[in-house]
Amino acid sequence: MEINLFRLCSGLKVIGYFMILLVAAIISVSYYAIVVVTWGPELLRGGVHSFLAFFIIVMFHILLVMLLWSYFMVVFKDPGSVPENWKPLIEEENLEAGSSLTLSENIEPEAFTSTQSSDGRERRPQVGYCSRCQNGKPPRCHHCSVCQRCVLKMDHHCVWVVNCVGARNYKFFLLFLLYTFLETTMDTLVLLPNFIHFFSEATDHSESPGNLAVIFLTFVLNLAFALSLLCFVVMHASLLSSNTTTVEVHEKRGAIRWKYDLGRKKNFEQVFGMKKALWLLPLFSKEDLDNVPALRGLEFPTLSDTEA
Repeated sequence: MEINLFRLCSGLKVIGYFMILLVAAIISVSYYAIVVVTWGPELLRGGVHSFLAFFIIVMFHILLVMLLWSYFMVVFKDPGSVPENWKPLIEEENLEAGSSLTLSENIEPEAFTSTQSSDGRERRPQVGYCSRCQNGKPPRCHHCSVCQRCVLKMDHHCVWVVNCVGARNYKFFLLFLLYTFLETTMDTLVLLPNFIHFFSEATDHSESPGNLAVIFLTFVLNLAFALSLLCFVVMHASLLSSNTTTVEVHEKRGAIRWKYDLGRKKNFEQVFGMKKALWLLPLFSKEDLDNVPALRGLEFPTLSDTEA
């Protein structure tokens, strides 16, 4: 009996739905512990305690809104699919300015390959052919065995969002990581005094056992997530600065300089766009979508382009 590994991979989607429920549960527990049990009642004390409690609760809600907004954008935004019967444009060096050729309909799949120049650099068209999708593969495109399709500038398939992370939702994924890290870090810090007093309060029975258990669980969960997310934030910040995806890390090994690394500023703009007002929001301006081809996921400038 043959086992189809790709069908087994597609079963990971089921795990993703449980992850969404887990995220909702953690947010609910954290909300109850911080707003209802610990800092909400402090609003009634007056003085400095009320001001501090007000500030913490406002910051908690701001980060929570940004976290959820980014999260749902990652979940529901298409990371980028290859258009049906996609074929690249080939710019012939010996053609007159303004003229171009398209790959013929009769070109065989094997023709979707890249060539190398004499100096070892890869020259366009840097495309391939996906035998499973029966379609061309633009540069930096990879086939996802879970989604059963090719994804533009695929970074990875994330079970936490039941979706692939690619060219058109990578910014939202990074913002989700950032706001979740800030939220969990803040939750850990504001619950730290309560966690320190946890054992004395449990002995004196000055707090209900249920509330004590919620505070303890919330602190441990947020601390664990904050430490884990710190590693992911640092890793993706490094990938962003070099214009590399997670699946391209292996391809990048041995290269003197990564062909898509155009400098930190341009690398950042290829993911977040050029409009600074929207950098911290899970949105793109129409101007960025029109003027930054990398956001569409089909074309990516390389070092050879910028040097030319």
